Amino acid sequence: MQFDASSIEEYFSIIPEDRVIPMKKLRETILSNLPKGFEEMLNYGMIGFVVPHSLYPAGYHCDPKLPVPFMGIASQKRFIAVYHMGIYADPNLLEWFVGEYPKHSKLKLDMGKSCIRFKKTDQIPYELIGQLSGKMTVQAWIDLYESKLKP
Repeated sequence: MQFDASSIEEYFSIIPEDRVIPMKKLRETILSNLPKGFEEMLNYGMIGFVVPHSLYPAGYHCDPKLPVPFMGIASQKRFIAVYHMGIYADPNLLEWFVGEYPKHSKLKLDMGKSCIRFKKTDQIPYELIGQLSGKMTVQAWIDLYESKLKP
């Protein structure tokens, strides 16, 4: 579910009211743990954290006008999602996250390739998401992106 917002503030004003507080807390958790260099922006209809063109001028291989995505958070129809491209591209990071998750939540992990879904907004493991956010520098992500994802 994409929301047609032109700013992050507008995004928060149009998502369901019961999602605003957990989404704001997720955003703050990520921003306070994300290594320097990543930039926040609306990207793909969600709040995204990207490698800016100033650090990677070639941009995203799918659309070079866009910066390379790294993380995102979104209010979807039935859940809040955290997207992390690093867990998609780095098996060691994925293994770490899957191993740590039960230490932070009693709920079964619900995830896809890069998407972590939280249906119960009062059960989001913010501390773990903060740790995940800080695990990869911009340069480490660029190197991984170039070696694994970029054609």
